[in-house]
Amino acid sequence: MSQFDDREKAAENQFSHNKELEFKATARRNKLLGLWAAGLMGLDGDAAAAYARQVIESDFEETGEEDVYRKVKGDLDDKGCDQSEHQVRKQMEDLMIEALSQVKAEI
Repeated sequence: MSQFDDREKAAENQFSHNKELEFKATARRNKLLGLWAAGLMGLDGDAAAAYARQVIESDFEETGEEDVYRKVKGDLDDKGCDQSEHQVRKQMEDLMIEALSQVKAEI
């Protein structure tokens, strides 16, 4: 029975590690997305960093990434930045890959 318990504990640890990695990568992606959008809106320095924090915080409104998409797309539209839904979603996908790579490199 000890071998089964060890396997179960290892599986639980791996699941926990994967969830933590996913959380960190998503937060990093949102930061990178915020900085990308800030650049398109003409923000830099502290203003860009503050906007990136707003994007990170917007992810806590609901489950999934639609809240982040709506925030960024709405802000881009409000500032007259011509970015299609496809462009924003593609940027989110690309930045998730980059963020996951960055977070894994830090481990």
